Amino acid sequence: MEQINTCAICGKGNFSVYLESSDYFLSKERFTIVTCDNCEFLFLNPRPDAVEISNYYKSEEYISHSNTKRGVINKVYHIVRKRNHKKKYNLIQNLKNKGTLLDIGCATGEFINYCRNNGWTVAGVEPDEDAQKFAKTQYNLNVYPESLLKEIPTNKFDVISMWHVLEHVHLLEQRIMQLKMYLKNDGVAIIAVPNAACKDAEIYKEFWAGYDLPRHLYHFTKKSILELFKKNDFALIETIPMKFDSYYISMLSEKYKTGTGNVVKAFLNGYKSNRWAKRNNNNYSSQIFILKKNNVK
Repeated sequence: MEQINTCAICGKGNFSVYLESSDYFLSKERFTIVTCDNCEFLFLNPRPDAVEISNYYKSEEYISHSNTKRGVINKVYHIVRKRNHKKKYNLIQNLKNKGTLLDIGCATGEFINYCRNNGWTVAGVEPDEDAQKFAKTQYNLNVYPESLLKEIPTNKFDVISMWHVLEHVHLLEQRIMQLKMYLKNDGVAIIAVPNAACKDAEIYKEFWAGYDLPRHLYHFTKKSILELFKKNDFALIETIPMKFDSYYISMLSEKYKTGTGNVVKAFLNGYKSNRWAKRNNNNYSSQIFILKKNNVK
């Protein structure tokens, strides 16, 4: 376990315990989320280091790295994932009319394969070796391990996407600097993250699946995302809600809390969360941030 001594956003070193919870998905170990006393950024502390963390992904049920469809939650995930490929593609297509796309954390490659089939030049980055292999053999995709990320040419991509990936990255500021390096000057970054300020997090508290400890190292809000990217010379273009996530995360949270994925109760809490978000600064369960480099007018 490694101890974090300075906040990744403001650089201060005074933290308070925000919440204690467990790895309900795999290890059942207890972990602590702290809040920065200065800027209120939430993060796991202490946390597994970059080597140790791989042990917490070693499961066939880790859904973004596998194609298992066992159980209701997994089946729902795969149905919605397929539908979301088109929605994500349309978002990118509206920002840039074809071009080059890098998807960091591309998992088994279904999304970038969809984009390639619709005219984009694509590449992916994926740390999980089995997911890399699947993307390469199943779809013949160009997928880099993280160790080769530095070999990607600079100023190459029109769009770089990270779909629920930034919260997993150990070297947070380094990753954002890489985004700046690899984006063209008029390129855009698409960052999707869970929102710790949403209503379903308040409802489920320590059982909220959006915490996903210890795989999620950071627990972002709109405030902390904007502060982090502003610090690194990015400007916000647009924020887009991911309204389905409240339902899916509520299903997982019900499973963690009660042992069963109570679909009816989860649906009601997901609906309640989305209604609340509409009235409270669009604080939906997950959000997409569209950002550009600050040197672009």
